[in-house]
Amino acid sequence: MLFQRKYERMKAFEREQLGDAPRALEEDDLASKLEKNDTLALILSALITIVPAALLFLGAIAAIGYFFIVR
Repeated sequence: MLFQRKYERMKAFEREQLGDAPRALEEDDLASKLEKNDTLALILSALITIVPAALLFLGAIAAIGYFFIVR
């Protein structure tokens, strides 16, 4: 790695600064940190993001195919 020494120094400094402070994502059981309706909210937000992008992509492919056939 090109910056291995700098990376190691940074990690050592971080360990020194944090000490024994708990890490947010160290636990494997993230489900216990989610509230009751968080799963549904996460799924809905993913769908709100992915579905319009997929529709735009499919529309672009359909438009390209249409122009190849018409021309």
